[in-house]
Amino acid sequence: MTRSLNQTRHLRLGVNIDHVATIRNARGGEHPEPIRAATIAAAAGADGITAHLREDRRHIRDDDLVALMGSLSIPLNLEMAATDEMLSIALRHKPHAACIVPEKREERTTEGGLDAASQQERLNDFVGQLRDANIRVSLFIEPDPRQVEAAIHLGAPVVEFHTGHYAEVSGAEREAELRRISDAAALAAKNGIEPHAGHGLTFDNVVPVAAIPQLAELNIGHFLIGEAIFGGLAGSIRQMRALMNDAR
Repeated sequence: MTRSLNQTRHLRLGVNIDHVATIRNARGGEHPEPIRAATIAAAAGADGITAHLREDRRHIRDDDLVALMGSLSIPLNLEMAATDEMLSIALRHKPHAACIVPEKREERTTEGGLDAASQQERLNDFVGQLRDANIRVSLFIEPDPRQVEAAIHLGAPVVEFHTGHYAEVSGAEREAELRRISDAAALAAKNGIEPHAGHGLTFDNVVPVAAIPQLAELNIGHFLIGEAIFGGLAGSIRQMRALMNDAR
């Protein structure tokens, strides 16, 4: 069967380096260096680097952001909460993209998508200021039509669908979640929004998501850093890259 151009287009891989910094911070000092991980990722086939600068700086720190902005040869996607502090930082550094995520101090990792539908009034100016600074705005949301509609009204050019629930379930429940992601991606693309996806993706579960033709990018971090312990970071990225390519 001949695939459409939409199905065979390159699916970008964004590598999240947060947990290289988590390992560094567990002991203090400067090793391992997130910027070194970003450089290895770029050489291994990553199309972009993602880093989440949290309020509590539990992994990526301000000086990491400075180093990434000064050294990267591929785009940087800054994950950030919708706070005045993070807006100021983004406007000062002007990364290629800023992905607005929900953030709770007590969570171990991002636990779900941003509820953009109930926060449109608050997010409107936030998104507008980033967009006016030529920063590509993304909203990290659940694969839900209400959230896609909110992104449309906010004028966000990109949405990233939270795939955490898909990664946690199996069988018929996983199939239903996959359909939900696929339908949300189609709705976003139909309305001129570029759909991305990420969270909890692994070698074992990435292919069905990567096969969704409207998706333009997957962002993967924790799993790749974990696999790097056993086979090296470059090797884990190349294997993920190959699986994504085969899905298309």
